[in-house]
Amino acid sequence: MQPSQPIVKDLVLLGGGHSHAIVLRMWGMKPMPGVRLTLITERVDTPYSGMLPGHIAGFYTHDQCHIDLRQLANFAQAQLYIDKAIGLDLENQQVICANHPNVAFDILSIDIGSTPTVLNVPGAAEYAIPAKPVSKLLEQWEDLCQDPNDMTIAIVGGGAGGVELSLAMQANLQRLHHPKIHLFHHGAELMREYHPSARRKLAEVLNQRGIHVHLPERVCQVEPQKVICESGLQVECNKTFWVTQADSPLWLKNSDCDTDARGFIQVNDYLQSVSHPNIFAAGDIASMVNYTRPKAGVFAVRQGKPLFENLQRILTLQQLQPYKPQKEYLSLIGTGKGEAIASRGSFTSNPHKLLWRAKDWIDRRFMERFQNLPAMGSEESAASPSPSLPTMRCAGCGSKVSSTVLELVLSRIPQQTDGMNDIVIGLDAPDDAAVLKIPTGQLLVQTIDYFRALISDPYIFGQISANHCLSDIFAMGASPQSALALATIPYAAPAKVEETLYQLLSGAVKVLNQATAPLIGGHTTEGAELGFGLTCNGLVYPDKLLRKSGMQPGQVLILTKALGTGTLFAADMRAKAKGRWIDDAVKSMLQSNQAAATCLSQHGATACTDVTGFGLLGHLMEMVRASQVAVELQLPAIPILDGARETVQQGIVSSIQPDNLRAERYIANLDQLHPNYPLLFDPQTSGGLLAAIPHDQVESCLNMLKTLGYSQSRAIARIVPQVTTELPIIIVD
Repeated sequence: MQPSQPIVKDLVLLGGGHSHAIVLRMWGMKPMPGVRLTLITERVDTPYSGMLPGHIAGFYTHDQCHIDLRQLANFAQAQLYIDKAIGLDLENQQVICANHPNVAFDILSIDIGSTPTVLNVPGAAEYAIPAKPVSKLLEQWEDLCQDPNDMTIAIVGGGAGGVELSLAMQANLQRLHHPKIHLFHHGAELMREYHPSARRKLAEVLNQRGIHVHLPERVCQVEPQKVICESGLQVECNKTFWVTQADSPLWLKNSDCDTDARGFIQVNDYLQSVSHPNIFAAGDIASMVNYTRPKAGVFAVRQGKPLFENLQRILTLQQLQPYKPQKEYLSLIGTGKGEAIASRGSFTSNPHKLLWRAKDWIDRRFMERFQNLPAMGSEESAASPSPSLPTMRCAGCGSKVSSTVLELVLSRIPQQTDGMNDIVIGLDAPDDAAVLKIPTGQLLVQTIDYFRALISDPYIFGQISANHCLSDIFAMGASPQSALALATIPYAAPAKVEETLYQLLSGAVKVLNQATAPLIGGHTTEGAELGFGLTCNGLVYPDKLLRKSGMQPGQVLILTKALGTGTLFAADMRAKAKGRWIDDAVKSMLQSNQAAATCLSQHGATACTDVTGFGLLGHLMEMVRASQVAVELQLPAIPILDGARETVQQGIVSSIQPDNLRAERYIANLDQLHPNYPLLFDPQTSGGLLAAIPHDQVESCLNMLKTLGYSQSRAIARIVPQVTTELPIIIVD
């Protein structure tokens, strides 16, 4: 019998806004046993609105003004799903995602922010750059800053956001260019949400800075390089930025949640939906029925703590606590020149450097809460099991996932039924074992792999695992035939086990179906951690079989993916990896090696292997020994994932790295000064293929690989005859 920590409730945070960032931080300090926390967000980093204008003005780097949601989710022990919501199925309590199976919840909290309204303005959706999502705004802004020519920029929207954006852009571009900024607003005055004294002061600053303000001018059409107003005014411009009234997504307006006239979720004083008590909302997407407040980041920040407290209270069946937003608040508006204007109520200051320093101090202090995370809640508190389920679990066959749960999951998984594989008995006609028919003249290739989850999203983990397991089949030139699954599901209530297994198998089956290798059976068990693997079968004609032993002098070695997953995920476990580094690594691991294997075969590959747990050098040595050749390895040519050099330089390596380092003894001339050297021993998950091809096929092969999407493909080594008196690996510059 083994102890368990059963999950009985699912709390889903939809969106990575300011309120949810605070909830995650507080949850990490005070976790709740029996609750599985999941964050669904479109991006791994979320901008802090208070520092965004300063970032555009050039005062802050990307990392200084963005909250890393992956590190924050890890700290809160939350599952992280990188995806976009496109609907709600409230009858079944599920979030409908663009790229995931539906995500079930018991309690849902929504903090997805808002987007500028571009509807009803011809050309705006096609040619204007909306202020949100901020990631796209910043991409366009960075491209704009690289343009050496003077430019004209149009900004539509005269609220606080449009005014600050105008000042920040003008200040940054003025350092190298002579920009012209045009600010359009449909009203007679800018910043209607502010006191007249603040409006006058900002109007003075805009005038002093030479920013052209057009009032009242309603933009009625946007062309590729022109803004047209209802009055007939036309202004030519290089780029148009859209910073108008906030709007909500259409799918939310169409949901069964009560919303206001603009589609924002109506919430009571507890930040709880007035129509659905198990749904909460905060930030711009929420509209408090008893208070009218502008869409401003200050309210999202203030709502974070009461939202956290009420989420924990509803999960423990306690009385919720009301939240009352303040009527007035201090605004510090940056001018882009290292000064700020203070505004509160009827008081408005002149621009001053001391006020900017105060704003800078406040903003940096806020961000430090997420960049220097405190110690997590006590292990005793976090691990205490829920009294609603047994605290002990059986071993042996008693640890299997129940047949009821398994049947429910398999009924939800789409199966491949195109008849392409010679399967006599599989999941469509379950028996004690699957039965396969081997075609005459072909060989059966079989492999198995299994490992613990390295990412908290079971759907993505299922895809990564399937890609990893299938790579052995591809590396040997075989075509996948079928697969058996082995899954370990964390202890939980039956409905939660079902949901985890469904997400996991959905990811695996997605990859298997794309490879025309149907899932024909498997085994499940309960355990402390999520784990998954596959036994894969493939068929190959004898003359097409690729081995490690086919390398020949004069050939070139091609590597199809970048290295670095081992050190990056070791760093992620220590909260030392940036979220975007892990995102890039996940994208690499989600890429199948199937098309690459076909390409390599078409270009005359004679030997191949996939780069996995033994690292590049370990797998290369298997090929070298089997082929009895030597290799001239070019360290600078080896592709490396973003962030991997930084993490190994900090001494962060995978636990298997010391064993992999034993392969050093095969190197004739050690070159430990090159930053790529430690990554020769880095274990890869769902790594690339390493193949030997003729020299005259290299250029064509690499071009095709890159066309197929393997952008990191490189020629990394030359195969030479082995000299018995020398070691077989020679490092060259």
